[in-house]
Amino acid sequence: MSGSVKSYAAVDLGASSGRVMVGRVGPDSLELTEAHRFVNRPVRLPEGLRWDILSLYGGVLDGLKAAGQVDSVGIDSWAVDYGLLDADGRLLGNPVHYRDSRTEGVAEKVWATVPAPELYAATGLQYAPFNTLYQLVADRLTGAERLLLIPDLLTYWLTGEQGTELTNASTTQLIDPRTRGWSYGIAQRLGIDLELFAPLRQPGDAAGLLRPEVLEETGLAGPVPVTAVGSHDTASAVAAVPASGERFAYICTGTWSLAGLELDAPVLTEESRAANFTNELGLDGTVRYLRNIMGLWLLQECVRAWGDPDLGELLREAAEAPALRSVVDASDPVFLPPGRMPERIAETCRASGQPVPVSPGEITRCILDSLALAHRRAVEEAQRLADHPVDVVHVVGGGTRNALLCQLTADACGLPVVAGPTEAAALGNVLVQARAHGLVGDLAGGRELLTRTQPLTRYEPRGDPGRWREAQARLVRI
Repeated sequence: MSGSVKSYAAVDLGASSGRVMVGRVGPDSLELTEAHRFVNRPVRLPEGLRWDILSLYGGVLDGLKAAGQVDSVGIDSWAVDYGLLDADGRLLGNPVHYRDSRTEGVAEKVWATVPAPELYAATGLQYAPFNTLYQLVADRLTGAERLLLIPDLLTYWLTGEQGTELTNASTTQLIDPRTRGWSYGIAQRLGIDLELFAPLRQPGDAAGLLRPEVLEETGLAGPVPVTAVGSHDTASAVAAVPASGERFAYICTGTWSLAGLELDAPVLTEESRAANFTNELGLDGTVRYLRNIMGLWLLQECVRAWGDPDLGELLREAAEAPALRSVVDASDPVFLPPGRMPERIAETCRASGQPVPVSPGEITRCILDSLALAHRRAVEEAQRLADHPVDVVHVVGGGTRNALLCQLTADACGLPVVAGPTEAAALGNVLVQARAHGLVGDLAGGRELLTRTQPLTRYEPRGDPGRWREAQARLVRI
């Protein structure tokens, strides 16, 4: 390994914001700074909800300019969504947002051809109405010659080269998690042409060089390589879980909570499908066995509805509110669309015969208790379904800033919670780039470097675990 320090630009795009972070990595150092942050604001057009992909690309270019000279660039983002290109490589309209309504009722049509148990046994992916497979069945692909997932689309605009990074491809429901290649049989039966996809890339593969026009616009001196990272942001975040050994669970927190285990083989049982666990691909042959939970989206939507009150004060009020008074199923699809979130939470509590939270503090406490309970269920069920016991839960991502949620998660799970790093996706992005360029060793080596260099907070479980069992039983009855 080289003894020098190198700089890597991590483009990390979330559902509500994007940022370009700069990681400076040496054999014994890892520092992350923010170069540029920008809004990711979807646009509702007459034809539906769309991503403003040109604004995002402009934010990426501005971020690379602010980052200064770097040794490589990597891009990660949310999963499942894509852009369509014509035969000349031109974009055919703004990419559709996964919360768009066009996939309503599509899953049932798919299951009529490939029954849900068979689809799960072949692809290992949990049911979500916005999975790429359902989007493709719903989409009119007229004139489309190429499909690029969001990070691959931006990489194409930066480099002129096309590819499909594997960790993100595994969220399409068109990958076989056992072979880590395309599930041609499933695609053929559903009339999906896999030739639409560019060749698969692995995390760490070279993805091209910044085009001369990009160098000119950003002020960077070439050549600057772009490196394929774990381009699904959860894959990058899990790569940055500062764990040692194998007996750990993780919860990647943000708009979504992704809670589960890192395994060396998928779990494709019917019981696993019924529990709605997914098998997505990670680094070094690993499988991210996890459940999608609605996450802090519930709180974000409430805060928006309340006119953006002070979050610190809101959490103080929540901490003083009665614990476990009312809980909701944080994975209930009723909470998926935007709008009227406080009212929908109140209506759900009322319909289930529970006390109805009224004040913002009470509603916030209901949300955080419900999320902690959902974390508990996911961690417990993942261990049982995969026969993989754990001793600690690692919480990474934006939710690490929410000390109340971290403590409630420790209480609910009855396990220590180690919170941090907050910028897990960007750090995982940086580590894959650094590894591709010889500065970091294997996955365990990168995690050991994170443990030594990043601030972490430990929360021990407290209180009566029976209260959480009772709340979970109450939710099951609902």
